[in-house]
Amino acid sequence: MIIVTGGAGFIGSAIISSLNKRQITDILVVDKLECNQKWMNLRNLSFADYVEKDDFLEMVIEDKLDSSIEAVLHLGACSDTTETNASYLIKNNYEYSKLLAQWATNANTRFIYASSAATYGDGSVGFSDDENELEHLRPLNMYGYSKHLFDLWACRTGLLKKIVGLKYFNVFGPNEYHKANMRSFCLKAFEQINAAGKVRLFKSYKSEFKDGEQVRDFIYIKDAVDMTLFFLDNKRLNGIFNIGTGEPRTWNDLVKAVFIGMGRKTNIEYIAMPESIRNQYQYYTCADTVKLHKSGYNKKTISLENAIKDYVQNYLQKDWYMSGL
Repeated sequence: MIIVTGGAGFIGSAIISSLNKRQITDILVVDKLECNQKWMNLRNLSFADYVEKDDFLEMVIEDKLDSSIEAVLHLGACSDTTETNASYLIKNNYEYSKLLAQWATNANTRFIYASSAATYGDGSVGFSDDENELEHLRPLNMYGYSKHLFDLWACRTGLLKKIVGLKYFNVFGPNEYHKANMRSFCLKAFEQINAAGKVRLFKSYKSEFKDGEQVRDFIYIKDAVDMTLFFLDNKRLNGIFNIGTGEPRTWNDLVKAVFIGMGRKTNIEYIAMPESIRNQYQYYTCADTVKLHKSGYNKKTISLENAIKDYVQNYLQKDWYMSGL
């Protein structure tokens, strides 16, 4: 059996879909469905059982899990970068992960967990996934810090020599509709174009960047899943790895690709950035993918334009609740 925490979420459900395509259905899905539409991501998937996250943690603490479990893909977390309840984030993202990692390593079970590019903070010390650089990182928000704390703990305890941490950059694609304000800007742009025929982007407040020319490492969900499963297939690999394209692209590039995908004329309006986030805003992010490729991953990522075309035309312009991956 393979356990996928956060299995009803964006990346988790996409991973289960890919496992199903490999004819793997002996999967335990762990999540917290609550009162949103996330459950709809599960409808097209095949899995053995579903358990709520709090009940699953009890099973871990009481050692009620089968020790013959092949792997745990720990993708469950609160990923809201605006969450201000630090105690909640510590319990949910840090302490939960520690307990699960300890169980998995004690059971000799493959453990792959989601870290985040948010751990890199403003990027002033770079975006290297070298574990020796962890101590120098300064996340800008509490979400990033909760992920960083676990990376540090895993490194200091020596567990990073036995497990894999994946720092996902700006992932976008099908099955993210439930993420409210945390859904990708690709989806938000699609919605803005449908509603108003234009897209709003923040103005730049740094002379070296023109309006809309701030850059991100945008990676399509299908590439992110392929990279994740590469580490499931290659059990000799451990440590922290960036999950990104290594090719920074501008917000203008992304928005123009959405307009083209929709067959619409580009119409961008640049608006003032709220003062509350100006000092925390990242103008440049780009995954250092040298380590990933040296590990043996050599599949070429889908270009931003082709990825957005696929997302818009094959999912967003259809009933994406039913599409799935």
